[in-house]
Amino acid sequence: MKLSYADHRADPGAWAAALGVSREAVELTLASEILDLHVDSFIWHRILGYDLTKRHGHGLLGARFYSQVDLPRLREANIGGATWVITTNPSRGARGRAEAFSRNLAELVRVLSSVPEDVAVVRNVAEYRAARAAGKHAAFIGVQGGNALDHDPASLDRITDDLVLRVTLVHLSTSSLGVTSSPLAGGGDGSLTDRGREFVRALNARKIFVDLAHISRKGFFDALDVHDKTQPVLVTHTGVDAVHRHWRNLTDEQIRRVADLGGTIGIMYQSSFLGPSVLRGKLAWIADHLAHVISLVGDDHVSLGSDWDGAIVPPHDMPTCLELPRLVDEMLRRGWSTATIQKILAGNALRTIEALRG
Repeated sequence: MKLSYADHRADPGAWAAALGVSREAVELTLASEILDLHVDSFIWHRILGYDLTKRHGHGLLGARFYSQVDLPRLREANIGGATWVITTNPSRGARGRAEAFSRNLAELVRVLSSVPEDVAVVRNVAEYRAARAAGKHAAFIGVQGGNALDHDPASLDRITDDLVLRVTLVHLSTSSLGVTSSPLAGGGDGSLTDRGREFVRALNARKIFVDLAHISRKGFFDALDVHDKTQPVLVTHTGVDAVHRHWRNLTDEQIRRVADLGGTIGIMYQSSFLGPSVLRGKLAWIADHLAHVISLVGDDHVSLGSDWDGAIVPPHDMPTCLELPRLVDEMLRRGWSTATIQKILAGNALRTIEALRG
């Protein structure tokens, strides 16, 4: 089976005209590596049977919450790589979560491997480059909610088989590892637990990225206190508190700590995290958050972490991945260099992954 999608390299001017952007933006999109640190579409495959290999439209809700990406559209948008995420159901018991994760990992690998001419599951940058040289989308795998694996950190080797690139310590619920940043969980700004500290060390030992998206601010610094200082850290999908005050966003101090370890921060596309409106978000707000990180720590520590299909409401002018050249056009209009834009699109993520995994 081979995926069917438009190849805009045949007529970049037509794509630029359709999107209302400069030809330069489309040509830069097509010429660049693009790696998204957080794609959550697999959750809809699990819940609704959403076929990741089929091209979808905007769905019943106009590309809100879901139907923002699929493999054909990612290919058409020239998004050469992504971290495909398995999100943990916290309502199960500890052993049940681990068993469910094993099943979900096998299913995600099966789906991605069902189109071998177009997709390769990869573990490191060397495999990423091999996949891209073969003209394929390179699929990393991530876990959202470390409580999928918290019953026995020693089992990480058996469960993940080196396939997992990164794990968020917590998600939207507080667990045995630590406290979420979400006020809906009612945990406050709590600490990382002793088990959470052990889990950080276990991830470090296995060269699995510690992803500090979603964790409470105190837990964030607790994790860094025990984190291997020779390894980079990730925050795969977040916003910036100095641009828009929100419980989900990082403070300047947090951003500096990630940069100090050589890591990168993925800016996400949920409108309410980016600015004051959930229904009329603007892609320019994404650029505002990118710009703040650049002004604070330079252009080596910021990336794309969309959270596509993670029940988000994206900017109205970039509802799906197919409008990504509009974000590139915005960066060009701000006078950012090609080198800086390409670092954001993939370079920083690849450098960070290579530093840990090769």
